Amino acid sequence: MPVPHLPIDHACLTVWGKDTPGIVAAVSALLTRNGANIVQFDQYSDNPEGGAYFQRVVLHRPELSAALPDIEADLEGTLGAGFELEWTLRDMSVPQRMAILASTSDHCLLDLLWRHRRGELPVSIPMVISNHTNTAEDVRSFGIPFFHIPSQGPDKSAAETEILKLLAGNVDFVVLARYMQILSDEFITDVAVPVINIHHSFLPAFIGAGPYKKAKERGVKLIGATSHYVTKDLDEGPIIEQDVARVDHSMTAADLQRRGADVERAVLSRAVLWHAEDRVIRHGNHTIVF
Repeated sequence: MPVPHLPIDHACLTVWGKDTPGIVAAVSALLTRNGANIVQFDQYSDNPEGGAYFQRVVLHRPELSAALPDIEADLEGTLGAGFELEWTLRDMSVPQRMAILASTSDHCLLDLLWRHRRGELPVSIPMVISNHTNTAEDVRSFGIPFFHIPSQGPDKSAAETEILKLLAGNVDFVVLARYMQILSDEFITDVAVPVINIHHSFLPAFIGAGPYKKAKERGVKLIGATSHYVTKDLDEGPIIEQDVARVDHSMTAADLQRRGADVERAVLSRAVLWHAEDRVIRHGNHTIVF
């Protein structure tokens, strides 16, 4: 499967926790003594007097893979013991594995596959899973394995069990590309990787089927999309990205839906990219996006 050009000997370090003096100096000194050079650096504090601190660093280190264990041990001793901080360090030459769940609507699914083929998303896609078969041939034309797992009726446990079997150990995160099934609390716990969703931004207005028809009837002037992490609270997880488009009285409900699909594609692709590049740090029920 095609993957974009990924930087060799580059790693991404994300840091978060309690803000205290000396964090930047400690990280810089740590990378220096481990032979690494800082390529990008972003930070944010919500309150310099004991608030929460967030940092993203892209570093270059020749022969990175051999040096990673020493850098990780140094991070644990310096940030884990010396500061009240958590951290992750990821080799950027290894793409994150992204599974996609979809239903009958194909606009978000095919957009992600197209961007992946063009090298715009630094991920691999080990599988697409759908509760319908209408996108099977399109997905396979991209060289991506397609799995059909029906999900009907009020009890989705059998379908969720089959999905979890496919995902277990094979993915780093999951994208719901208009997967029109409500995931159970048990599934969200058991999947054990981040799950990203996309939906129109009318919520909590126009709940249920036909939201664009309802929006037309109310004469809305803006339509939009929201991409967020999935939690046990339906459609209330930490928001990664949002966008809007202006509409007017002359547009039909179908026109609104087409415009909404455009926004959904753009918003979801940006959310996926930012997550895959370790630009998103979750903090409570919101996100810091560098």
